[in-house]
Amino acid sequence: MHAEIIAIGTELTTGAKLDTNSQWLSLELAEVGIPVLFHSTVADGHDNMLSVFRIASRRADLVLITGGLGPTLDDLTRAVMADLAGVDLVLDEPSLDIIKSMFARRGREMPERNVIQAQFPRGSEVIANPRGTAPGIWMELTRDDGRVCRMAAMPGVPSEMRHMFFESVRPRLPGGRNVIQRARVNCFGIGESNAEEMLGDLTARDRDPEVGITAHEATITLRITAHGASADECQTKIAATKSDIIQKLGHYVFGEEDERLEDVVMQALADRGETVSVAESATAGLLALRLMQAGGAGSSFVGGVVSPTPQSKSTLLGIDESESSHGDPSGEIAKRMAEACRERFRTDYALAISDHPHDGEQQPDEVRATYIALATRSQTLVQGIVPVGDPAIQKSRLAKSLTNMLRLELRNHSESQPS
Repeated sequence: MHAEIIAIGTELTTGAKLDTNSQWLSLELAEVGIPVLFHSTVADGHDNMLSVFRIASRRADLVLITGGLGPTLDDLTRAVMADLAGVDLVLDEPSLDIIKSMFARRGREMPERNVIQAQFPRGSEVIANPRGTAPGIWMELTRDDGRVCRMAAMPGVPSEMRHMFFESVRPRLPGGRNVIQRARVNCFGIGESNAEEMLGDLTARDRDPEVGITAHEATITLRITAHGASADECQTKIAATKSDIIQKLGHYVFGEEDERLEDVVMQALADRGETVSVAESATAGLLALRLMQAGGAGSSFVGGVVSPTPQSKSTLLGIDESESSHGDPSGEIAKRMAEACRERFRTDYALAISDHPHDGEQQPDEVRATYIALATRSQTLVQGIVPVGDPAIQKSRLAKSLTNMLRLELRNHSESQPS
């Protein structure tokens, strides 16, 4: 059995609202072993909706529909389902009584238009909605090939839809032959193509578990999808694949699931009882914000400064940029910023990022690096980051690169300690 999910609403196709229902339903169906092969989104309109419903009913064994069950003129789901089945809409008196009683409890008279919410395609079943005035619809269609397509229409309001799915839709679903479990492994410092090359056969399309690669602001996420007869079988497969990923990618792997670089770093500092401070120019305080909001931050993040100008560097860190060497001084400035920051806040580590390179003497085709630095008790590390890709994510990429520099330093220090 496989499924298709249809989201109804012009507000979705215009981008005014985001369709979160389809994502949620896909994850829930995976838990019972029913893979979703298609997501469809369609604006309010009879002909377009009928076309999408017809296509879905022909290619999917289960079709879940959200939205279009309200009382207004553009709520057409029930009428389109009736037309798809070639039947009339009929009034369900018990449903009408429930809707009327809901209005009565609120001290209001039910508008006549709400009667439409108690009408259902002949032969379908009513799905109760204790949280709203729009009941759901369960309908089964026999296709030309003799197979049955099951269709469930639910409200678009997420709280109503989720309750209805748990209480009334999921119990009706035939169990899939396999359970589907998912996991994520997060990496930094490597590109998608390089990661795929290093992973080799792990990313083969016919592999179980399947390993997919996605990227967001320079973070690489490996999405593992396992199929099995039970959750335990899936988890065994996932654990083996995670081990293979770590073996192949090594230090590029920093966490799992929702873990971010800053979460991992701040937790490591907390475990070690160590502290960090930051001095930022090009990232305008973004790094400090992320470290402060990280899980496990506690008292490990002591503070920081934002110094985008020579005056602020002089006032806050005691740095005179005119004393820098000739040429591009960004690397030297980043180094001095990190060392001055560590001394000022008396922390175990200090992270610094210099200004974006100035264009004054830069040649048209010349690409200059922005420098990041990490000051420790014994040394200061400096690294140049050449801007690539979308300029809109450069601050995030720089903040992540600097956080990753500290992560690798902590990792190397741990590995060098005697066990």
